[in-house]
Amino acid sequence: MQVKLTGLGKRYNFEWIFRNLTYEFTAGNTYAILGHNGSGKSTLLNTISGFLLPSEGQLTFSLQNHTVPVEEIYRYLSYAAPYLETVEEFTLTEVLEFHIKFKQLKSITVPELIERMRLQKSRDKYVKDFSSGMKQRLKLGMALYTQAPLLLLDEPTTNLDQEGIDWYLEHLHLNKKDRIVIIGSNISHEYSFADERLHITDYHPVAKQ
Repeated sequence: MQVKLTGLGKRYNFEWIFRNLTYEFTAGNTYAILGHNGSGKSTLLNTISGFLLPSEGQLTFSLQNHTVPVEEIYRYLSYAAPYLETVEEFTLTEVLEFHIKFKQLKSITVPELIERMRLQKSRDKYVKDFSSGMKQRLKLGMALYTQAPLLLLDEPTTNLDQEGIDWYLEHLHLNKKDRIVIIGSNISHEYSFADERLHITDYHPVAKQ
């Protein structure tokens, strides 16, 4: 897959979050979008995902030399972020069985994924009763093990302890081959292995004096 940004800009009302962003993401590489809190990392990720429309510029996707319309990109991506919720009235098993009705897992069964997430004892537990760290591991597990060429991760180790951080790093490395991986972060351990780094503040418009 290839994702190309050409003169991309996003604003809310009269405030530009980023502007004149030209960049290219290619399969097999990991990218870090860096910036302080509130700098626009999540806005850029949500624009790449198709959830937000850009205010100017072009965003193009291609897969095996065929253009993918932005309104269909959801079919080809998996996304984990603290603000993206799961169905908390479902048990862990029910959430995963619901998930695979829409997205295919990467050569793994639901019971095997539960084991890889180290949540075997919670397979019949309602997600609403999970700790914040368990919920984050669930979100990451679904994103990492979904069969999708584009993987977006926003602040992936939020609510994770050191054991959870080590789990994230291990399973990301197991699942990043042949994909575009884009990580929005300002914490070095989340992205230190990235092949390229994009500083979103480089694309903040200069305020007029």
